[in-house]
Amino acid sequence: MTRICKDDVGRCGLIDVLEEAVLTRRPLAVQLASGETLIDQVVDVVTEGGDDFAVFRTHPRVSVGDIIAVTRAEPPKP
Repeated sequence: MTRICKDDVGRCGLIDVLEEAVLTRRPLAVQLASGETLIDQVVDVVTEGGDDFAVFRTHPRVSVGDIIAVTRAEPPKP
């Protein structure tokens, strides 16, 4: 699958990808600035205190500023 880098699409473009993942219920592989990678389903994207956060099903929420890239996972098989 295609890796989508925040440097290439910008912060707003990355938020669009996260919001699309919420609607399609497709998990993402999320690469963080810390070097950690997590794979999870995004359940919401929220704004609090002037910052945007991705809310995940099984991981703690992450500031969009800490995400450097995402990769869409394959859609679930019927």
